[in-house]
Amino acid sequence: MQVGVFAKTFPGSEPAGVLAAVRGAGFAVTQFNLACAGLPSMPDDVPDAAIDAIDGAAKASGIGLVALSGTYNMAHPDSRVRDDGLRRLAVVSETAARLSIPLVTLCTGTRNPDDQWAHHPGNADPSAWADMAREMEKALQLAERHGVDLGIEPEQANIVTSADDAVRLISEMGSKRLRIVLDPANLFEQANAETARAVVAEAVEMTAGRVALAHAKDRFADGRFATAGQGVIDFADFIARLKATGFDGPLVTHGLSAEEAPGVARFLKGLV
Repeated sequence: MQVGVFAKTFPGSEPAGVLAAVRGAGFAVTQFNLACAGLPSMPDDVPDAAIDAIDGAAKASGIGLVALSGTYNMAHPDSRVRDDGLRRLAVVSETAARLSIPLVTLCTGTRNPDDQWAHHPGNADPSAWADMAREMEKALQLAERHGVDLGIEPEQANIVTSADDAVRLISEMGSKRLRIVLDPANLFEQANAETARAVVAEAVEMTAGRVALAHAKDRFADGRFATAGQGVIDFADFIARLKATGFDGPLVTHGLSAEEAPGVARFLKGLV
C-alpha cells in the first residue's frame, strides 16, 4: 500500500516545488490537482507546457501521480452548470490520460447550488439521483474514450452518501471504469470510536474489490473533521480490513496542514 497526500496540502502553483514538498514530507504518491500547476482545478484547457511541467516534476521528485481531481457538481439543479462541468471534465480526463494518471476523482454532487460539498434537502429526491446518474453515464463515456477510471466517494453531503449507494451506482452504470474512493471519515456524521469502527468495517466489506483509492482523513466524535490519527477512526483496523479484501492501492491523506504532513506520513507508514 502506497502512502500519499493531496498535492494541494502544500502551497504553490509550480509542480516542481509542490511535488518536492510532497517528497520532503515523506510521501510516495499524490492525488494531484491542476491548481498546483497554476491552473483552475477544472480548466478550459491544459497547455502542453503545463503537461510537460507536471510530468517533469513527477519524474524528478519520484512521486507517483495516482489520481487527478475532476470534481464538479454532478447534481447541480441547473443543467447548464452540469454541462459546463462535464465539458471541463473532458479536459481533465484527457490530461490524466496524457500524464498516465489512472484515476479521475469525482463529486456526485448536491442540489445545493452554491457549494458542491454542502447538503441540501433536495438530495433525497429521486430526481437528484436521476440527474447525477445521467451525468455519470456521460462521464463514463469520457473515461472510456481516454482510458481512465472514475472514482466516486461516499460523502454525507452528496447524492452518494454511503457504501451502499456507491455499489448501487456502479451496478446501475455497469462499467468497470467506475470505482470507489473510500474515506472512512465521510461514512458518518457523529460517532464514538466503537460505532465508527463498525460503520467503517461494514463499508470496507461492502465495497471489496471496487476500491481504487483509500483516503485517510479523521473525524472527532462531535462531527468535526480531524487530521488522521487525531479522531475516532481506527486506522490500524481500517487498513488491516482493506488489506484483507486484497486492496494494495494508494492510501492518500488530506484535511491537514503542511506542517502536520510529515507526522501523518510517519503515522500511516507505520500501519501499512
